[in-house]
Amino acid sequence: MPSSLESWKQRGEAQGTAYYPVPIDFRGYPDGDIFNAGVSVPHKRVWMRAPRKIDDDYRIHQALFAYVSDYGLLSTCLQPHGYKVGDPRLQLASLDHSIWFHRPFRMDDWLLFVMDSPNASGGRGLTLGHVYNRLGEMVATMAQEGMIRVRETR
Repeated sequence: MPSSLESWKQRGEAQGTAYYPVPIDFRGYPDGDIFNAGVSVPHKRVWMRAPRKIDDDYRIHQALFAYVSDYGLLSTCLQPHGYKVGDPRLQLASLDHSIWFHRPFRMDDWLLFVMDSPNASGGRGLTLGHVYNRLGEMVATMAQEGMIRVRETR
């Protein structure tokens, strides 16, 4: 699976825009784009990890997880509607975001984000995520509700 760090850098260079890397490498299926384009079911699986070794302090791993935990969540509820994060017609905002940590994990080892959106209607989208380590143990659960508005184009 392609690395998000590399594909985002290449996209920025091709478009002549600045590239500001996030501290995590995401690997989505099928094309590595965790924000997905096109119409598809509201389900997504994304591998992620920090590309460098991180200190053993578990609080650092939790903080980094919290920082990147909403990457790709709201885009999951957009998939059935054919919109993509970054579409200039969209207005997106997180209304609430919760994380439950179930057991220790390392952000510098691969984690699998499994995201589903059971509902997107009335200008809101709900996405649930479960995160697993390489042993298949659930290490965290997330829930996010977001406001989604499509602006009229003139």
